[in-house]
Amino acid sequence: MIILNDILAVPSIFSMTAVVDLAQVWEQFVSGMIQTSLLEYVAVIAGIVSVWYSRKEDILVYPIGLVSTIIYVYLSFKYHLIGEASVNIYYSVLSIYGWYLWAKRNNQQEHVLHITFSTPKMWAWQLTFFAVLYCVIYFSLVYLKGAFYPGVIPWGDAFASATAYTGMWLMARKKVESWYWWIGTNVASIPLYFVKGLVFTSVFYFILLIMAFWGLVEWQRRARAAKQQTIVAM
Repeated sequence: MIILNDILAVPSIFSMTAVVDLAQVWEQFVSGMIQTSLLEYVAVIAGIVSVWYSRKEDILVYPIGLVSTIIYVYLSFKYHLIGEASVNIYYSVLSIYGWYLWAKRNNQQEHVLHITFSTPKMWAWQLTFFAVLYCVIYFSLVYLKGAFYPGVIPWGDAFASATAYTGMWLMARKKVESWYWWIGTNVASIPLYFVKGLVFTSVFYFILLIMAFWGLVEWQRRARAAKQQTIVAM
């Protein structure tokens, strides 16, 4: 009878543990939201607006996005998210590059760059780009963790950073597949920022995750429409 009671008690123990864990997560969430700085709020709002414009293929994605990335460079260094700091520096540089490409027009004043799908060769390039970046960032963060930044999470930070680097490069080229990489970045960044205490930013990445799926569908539709027009024109 004692053994049977012990067995029956196991599910209740697990359920109590789950409730306690959820309570702790919720408490951390509320505490983090209360402690969110004004700078983080500005960065998050600018980031959301920027992604909204990217979905619409509007060039305002870049100047508004620069506001968010510059603030996050500061916040990332402050909270020992070194990989993410490098990402936001890269974002800032690529935003200027993308701004130039998206604004470029031909002699007929038509935009030169259009949303397209990646070719097999481009897929090979982006996968190689991601793999090399991941390895470089991961081993760099392992070193920095031991030497300067004990709070670094190498594997998570490296994955979020490498996918973001790849996504930003492809977005500057208006490639549909950039959204796949953004989805990967957002999935990795949600828990990464949460455990660092940047709870509002974690919520921000959850919102961006939803918007990334939305953006993917929209860019796929536009790429197919452009491809169909090209076929008809031929």
